[in-house]
Amino acid sequence: MLNRFTINLSFFFSSIFAPPVAAADLTLQQALALAEQNHPQLRAGSAQVDVARAGLVTAKAYPNPEAGFRVGGQDYRVPGNVRGFVSTYQFAQPLELGPLRPARMEVAERGRASSELALDATRLAVLSNVRRTFFQALRKREEIGILNENLRLVEEFRKRLQVRVDVGEAGRLELYRADAEVATARTAANSARLQYVAGLSQLRAAIGTAVDPNLAIEGSLDAAILLPPLEELRNEMVGRHPALRLARSEVERAESRLKYEVALRRPQPSLVVEVDRPPDVPIYRAGINIPLPFWNRREGPIAEASAQIRQAKALAESSELQLQAALGSAYERYQLATTQLELFQKGLLQEAEAGLRAAETAYRLGERGILEVLDAQRVLRTVRLDLLNAQFDREAALVDLEELRAIDPRRRP
Repeated sequence: MLNRFTINLSFFFSSIFAPPVAAADLTLQQALALAEQNHPQLRAGSAQVDVARAGLVTAKAYPNPEAGFRVGGQDYRVPGNVRGFVSTYQFAQPLELGPLRPARMEVAERGRASSELALDATRLAVLSNVRRTFFQALRKREEIGILNENLRLVEEFRKRLQVRVDVGEAGRLELYRADAEVATARTAANSARLQYVAGLSQLRAAIGTAVDPNLAIEGSLDAAILLPPLEELRNEMVGRHPALRLARSEVERAESRLKYEVALRRPQPSLVVEVDRPPDVPIYRAGINIPLPFWNRREGPIAEASAQIRQAKALAESSELQLQAALGSAYERYQLATTQLELFQKGLLQEAEAGLRAAETAYRLGERGILEVLDAQRVLRTVRLDLLNAQFDREAALVDLEELRAIDPRRRP
């Protein structure tokens, strides 16, 4: 079984956000650690959490008081009045009564919780993508090995056929057919190399940091696992997946926003104290200013908050349906790939290798033509590639399943 793959090339990491990593084989855990430290989406999500926490501090703050000062003059009005300079001092403190302040703090707290869940969802998506692209690069690397081996077999057969043509035991037409097969095998191997380069580029982009082009990766496929029933996985996903928790948090945040908008309808008074200093006797006043909601009763903001609740609930339902569909698909893909691997374990690869040996023997004895040998080589190449694809298809399905189950790739069991 092809269950472990190692690529020994030089590896070097450098980034403006982290010190360079010495040349070494890049393992999956190292790639995950680099993405955790350097990926810009995670840094942006962390900054958003800080923004939400600062918003909570803002929501807890009390309104600032206001102070005023006015000057003027006083003239004679009636006999006995004093003429001179007049000054007025004013102090006002807005009051927050009722549920306004708790509602504002609740909105900010919901925003903080949502930002943290959004960061968790982003981290899960980023690290799962690193793991996915890492194994995809391994797959392309192993395809190179299989196709190079196929090219070697075809070229060896072509050399033996050249000898037979030179001594007159075979026709030149058969040599032309062998040349065409060599060209096809060489083209396939070169195409696999290009795909491998593209896979490494995708891995570098998934890590989110500068990576030396001569990337070296080392890793192994995960062992097969016995999956729990699909319904049990659904329940686990609904309770744990950060995207679903974020959607539910957004519903609660919208409900808090509605409470806040309703609380704003209640007039909030201000305590006012004034002191007048005329030329003769000071005058002291204290009172309360109350805004009168005659023209604006906040019908628009309240209606907007109500609509946002319905929108958040619909989006939460849509997210759950999409993730459940993805879970069912990944579950079926894992089971199908496992079934395919069981077929290979029952001897398909050995049968293809034995078929090629039998075809070559029959060709040397003159019982079969060159087309039978070339067909046997194609069958062996196809079986080897199918085995490789089945192994990595199962790994890809496992990555999707663990992402949907919200299993942290850094702390997998």
